[in-house]
Amino acid sequence: MEWLFDPANVIAILSAGLGVLTTAGVLWYERRVPRRKRIGYRVQMDTPIGSEVSRGRANVRLGLFNETPDMADATLVLLRIENDGSQSIGDEDYTGRGELNGLTVEFTDRTVRGIAVTHSSDADHLMDHFTPAAGLRHDGSIIRLPRVPLNRNEHFKLLVLLTGSHVGGPIKITGGIRDGAVARNKAARPDEKPPLFGRAARSITVALTACVVTLAGIIVVRDDSPPPMDCATGTLTVTGSTAFEPVLKELEQKYEEECEGADIRLDIHGSNAGVQKLDDEGAEAGPAGSPSMIALSDGPRPASLTKLREKRVAISLFSLVVNDAVPVTDLSLDQIRRIYRGDIRNWNEIRSGTDQEIRLVSRDANSGTREVFQRRVLHHTNELATSSRDCATKDYADAPVFRCERNGTDAVLAKVASVEGAIGYTELRNGEVPEGAHRITIDGTTPSVDTIGSSDYPYQEIEYAYTYGSPPANSLVAGFLNYMDNYGEEIMRTNGHLACSTPKGMRLCGQGWAVPE
Repeated sequence: MEWLFDPANVIAILSAGLGVLTTAGVLWYERRVPRRKRIGYRVQMDTPIGSEVSRGRANVRLGLFNETPDMADATLVLLRIENDGSQSIGDEDYTGRGELNGLTVEFTDRTVRGIAVTHSSDADHLMDHFTPAAGLRHDGSIIRLPRVPLNRNEHFKLLVLLTGSHVGGPIKITGGIRDGAVARNKAARPDEKPPLFGRAARSITVALTACVVTLAGIIVVRDDSPPPMDCATGTLTVTGSTAFEPVLKELEQKYEEECEGADIRLDIHGSNAGVQKLDDEGAEAGPAGSPSMIALSDGPRPASLTKLREKRVAISLFSLVVNDAVPVTDLSLDQIRRIYRGDIRNWNEIRSGTDQEIRLVSRDANSGTREVFQRRVLHHTNELATSSRDCATKDYADAPVFRCERNGTDAVLAKVASVEGAIGYTELRNGEVPEGAHRITIDGTTPSVDTIGSSDYPYQEIEYAYTYGSPPANSLVAGFLNYMDNYGEEIMRTNGHLACSTPKGMRLCGQGWAVPE
């Protein structure tokens, strides 16, 4: 730290002192003036445990009720109910109807199947109140709780087994407290104690103190903010999928800006080339350990590369594009397959009056985008042999189709835009294609991140990140993968991918998602 004494610094120090004194005054006032009685509640867990659940990206079945169909959608909810006011609450403070009725818990669209009650270690007396005779009962989606006296800071927890819907449904606790309220608290760590002071006091003091101390810090002390927890130093090579390249470029730039000492190098040549390079480098490293490399792949690695460890990153969308001279905006799966088999060679067979030879502009054999196309769209059928090296003329006249290859997405798009009659494929990216080309739908279905998992659109696949073995927890490899999970969601979505780290993506990626064929 470097101290600089001048009049501005003196003013800053005085301002900081004023802020601290103001904070102390507000806190003193809070301790002297009683607050309202208050019961708060938190949803600390809401998780599936039925036969439909699977274990994250590893696709391991963990359902506790595999043999019980009516429990397939079973979920567990953990509620914490606490006295977080400044006064104790007795059974006479509850104003609910009925002699025994205290609070009511409602789980919308779910049915209560069982309840377990736990309590804090210093509140054994609470358990005497959780009996049917005391008023504990449940019916359908409702749990009725007895009038439980709670000293200040005391709490109890309800572990509830439910069926009838998936996680995330509304959960609400209602009831009346004389001269007080029942309110939901924001999420907190499972056993975190409720706040000592009121929200208004906390907000005022924190805001005032933060503003004044920040002013003093800017003027007096030079102290850089700590980097993100996922930051690590060293050099990392990221290779593989061209479809994921726009996402990787943005993440690389952000990571290097926020994490001093990290050098991330992109070496993008296609999914197959990337995973093969990772496997080769790992084998060469031998006992030295896992190389500082990540390979992104559109779809799973080849089965023979058994040393590669996978992490499911996103579900990626792809689309077909055609030259603007072709007046076609939609093709059926059958038409696409016939085009790529060579059964349809002129656009007039699809759109009368359009006399143009169909020219296929494809990716090379290293491309994961091409493999996804062959697997998902052509139904496990390979494309025909290349018949043109320059995408302008056939290398031999009797070739069944006009087909050329390019080694990158940008090169494919450029050729489709410049060659009349051309058709090719690309990842969705941000929805843009170059001037001279346009996207087409498949069987009338448009690719959209919003409809992944509910649409029959076939040209989509899981994006994998591979490492050679398990990288050390403090390595740049592990740090960048965690950073991708924590900060990459919006970047991925903008470029046509649904992140596996989102609630929807976690469910689809963890189930080994696949579209109908």
